[in-house]
Amino acid sequence: MHYSAKGLRVVVSAGAAGIGRAITRTFVEQGARVHICDVDDAALEAFRREMPEVTRTRADVSSVTDVERLFQDAERSLGGLDVLVNNAGIAGPTARVEDIRPEDWDRCIAVDLNGMFYCTRKAMPMIKAAGGGSIINLSSIAGRLGFALRTPYSAAKWAVVGFTQSLAVEAGPDKVRVNCIQPGIVEGERIDRIVAAKAGQLGLSPEKVLAQMVEGIALKSTVTAQDIANTALFLASDAGRHISGQAISVCGGARYLV
Repeated sequence: MHYSAKGLRVVVSAGAAGIGRAITRTFVEQGARVHICDVDDAALEAFRREMPEVTRTRADVSSVTDVERLFQDAERSLGGLDVLVNNAGIAGPTARVEDIRPEDWDRCIAVDLNGMFYCTRKAMPMIKAAGGGSIINLSSIAGRLGFALRTPYSAAKWAVVGFTQSLAVEAGPDKVRVNCIQPGIVEGERIDRIVAAKAGQLGLSPEKVLAQMVEGIALKSTVTAQDIANTALFLASDAGRHISGQAISVCGGARYLV
């Protein structure tokens, strides 16, 4: 079955790089009009050159003011909204809980959880005005499994699941579907940085840490950003019209995290 996004108006937070870039490209290729935000000026400029049809706002989702401007820009560019992809997130600190600075904890929660709320509260009236649509939140397998040395990130990603399921019940009567995706170990620069930090904490090589992480996965594999983008497209498309309130793991069957 072909999953089409033809005619959909989509906002993707942190849409210029990584998973967000793959999601943006996939929606555009399948016929959507997309507006993105990002804090990385270089990534935004590179994306402008590559896909000039995608409109952009430089915005930090942890800033209420930036998010207000983001959705004002999106309204002007798209004329409405059918789909919100809450993709923005940061890894947060890698440390034992007693060594985490409160300001680092706060920053992780501000981006990974508060930013999702700020975006959703602005997107929801627009999606309702369109007659319904889809909100797709990015959680993580760290939002269903314990993750040593990553407590701020894991706490935020568990909270995303609760936010998703509660909002699905709340918004369902208005024909707004709300789901979250829980990626596993996604190939790319971000996981490389996380592995390196964890290797330093544990006194192991990065290769050893990654091998230990993959050992906890049934398929013994990582996933790609495109795997996550394909799932987002499915959820936003007509094929996913009866799916709401779900936390969908795309992880190769992760059983535990190390």
